[in-house]
Formats: sequence, C-alpha cells, structure tokens
Amino acid sequence: MEDQVVIAALYHFAPQPDFAELQAPLQTCCNEAATLGTLLLAEEGINGTIAGPRAGIDAVLAQIRAIPGFEALEHKESYAEENPFLRMKVRLKKEIVTMGVPGVDPNDIVGTYVDPMEWDELINDPDVVVIDTRNDYEVAIGTFKGAIDPDIKTFREFPDWVRAQEYITPDTKVAMFCTGGIRCEKSTAFLKAEGVKDVYHLKGGILKYLENVPEQDELGNDNMWEGDCFVFDDRVSVGHGLVPGDYGMCHACRRPVTAEDMASPLFEQGVSCPHCHNERTPAQRQRYAERQRQIQLAKQRGEAHLGAQPPREDAHKVDQGEGK
Repeated sequence: MEDQVVIAALYHFAPQPDFAELQAPLQTCCNEAATLGTLLLAEEGINGTIAGPRAGIDAVLAQIRAIPGFEALEHKESYAEENPFLRMKVRLKKEIVTMGVPGVDPNDIVGTYVDPMEWDELINDPDVVVIDTRNDYEVAIGTFKGAIDPDIKTFREFPDWVRAQEYITPDTKVAMFCTGGIRCEKSTAFLKAEGVKDVYHLKGGILKYLENVPEQDELGNDNMWEGDCFVFDDRVSVGHGLVPGDYGMCHACRRPVTAEDMASPLFEQGVSCPHCHNERTPAQRQRYAERQRQIQLAKQRGEAHLGAQPPREDAHKVDQGEGK
C-alpha cells in the first residue's frame, strides 16, 4: 500500500485551555507533510480526518501526540487511490463535535466502551435499547439491525429527542453508536448526566467495527451490520473492510445518492438531487451551476478548483475520527 493515500481519522478529548495557540504550528506541520483534510481544535480536544502520504500522516500524528494531553491519541486508518480532500484546514471551534449542551464533558464522565468483537452480543440482548446517534441521511444507507433511528437532521437535535422518549429512564440499558466514536463520547456523557445508569457505546465506532468484524461468523451467520457507512469525504461510503461503497454524492446538499437518484431528472451534478431539489431556490441552483462550470473548466486545465462547497446545514461537521 506504499503508493496509496493514507486516510487517518482521529479524535481525542483532553482539556486544552490554550488551544488557539496550537492552530498555526499544526497548520504548518500539515502543509509541510502534504496532508489534506480538516482538523478541529477546541478547549475540549481535537477531532478530524486527514489524508496524505504515509510519511506525512506519521509526521502529523507525531506532532499531535507531542502536545500535552494528546499523548494517548488513537486513530483509524483506511486507504484510497486518490486524496479525498481538496485542501487542509486547521479550525478553531467551541466544540469538536457540536451538541450544544453546556457542561457535557467526556473528560469528566462517559459511557462504557464496548469492543467491536463484543458489540453484536450486547445489541442482541432484548433488554438493551440500541440507538443510532447519526443524522438521518447517514442512517438511511446503513445501520445495525434493530437500532432505533432518532430521525434527526443534526446532532444538536439529539438531546431533545432523548428527553422526549418516555422509555429512556434511569434504569434503561442503552447502547449507542456513531461513525467513528466521537458523537457517542458526547451522547453517552449526556445520558449519564441525565441520570441513565447503564450506558454503552461502540469503541471506535462503525468504522472500527467494519474494519475488524467479519461479515459472517465461523458458522456462516451474518453480523449485525446492514448496508454501508457514510463517511465525510469523497469516498461517500464504506463497507466491510472499509472498502469504498457504490454511493455517489450530491455536491449541492452533501447527501449520498444512488445510481437511481443520479438517473433522476432532478439530479444535476453539483446543482441538485432528488433529496434537495425542492430545498433550494432557483437563484441557489443557478449559483451552484456556475460553480460546477468553474470546476469543469479547472479540470480541463488540469487545475484544482478550491472554491467553497455549496452550503448544507451540518453537512460537514467532522464526525469521523468521527475521527467524523
């Protein structure tokens, strides 16, 4: 895999009162290492996904782990033929994953981690309430059998959704999962703060599960995962073994799209898809069409077009490594 691009998803909660001072040195390190992607820094820690050559990824990880508090940072790796990112950004945020509930701090309290190899046994227990903490467009293309879909548009909606569920009581045994683990750090801390005693979450998230758990056990029984896992880069989705899936992406709304979606008259590359066509005004679609035209011209010239993506609320809240 020496010629392949290494994709590293990471996150780590550790108090960083002077986090703004880390931005410039880390941006310089990433630029010198020829990595692309996004890293988020906040007082509560770091989160993000970067991609680049093996030596570059190793250099950035070493720089991060040299920061006091980040020594034990873990990351997940996958590989691609081309870099799925266009630019490198180190950004400052209030939260490295946005829940919007003051005082919820995984550095203080968090749920019980469950190893991927033990996850199926846990969620097969009929007394366990299994909750998918991801957004609706992510759940739509894959989830664990029997998991509850909160049907939320953004992670900010999750706390209100939990409080509205009468079956979630202090004695409910709850297991939660997300893409790479970071949203569950916040969601399990939230449930514990709400008084729920037995709260569990999938260590390393769906990505670690798909990397380590075979599709079938020794007896030929399928595991508990169904479908693909949405990822926050141009791979769009991955399956077992973290192999890229068959989904495309609408670059107007950042949702995954199927071959059927792309055959729809409502689909126009970079402009709209069946999911978002009625959510955008004609003026917005005209603007997206012009941006798409500029992208195609840049490709013809062999250049990278670095213009901003059309906006979609919460579309690229990094949740991998969510670490996204």
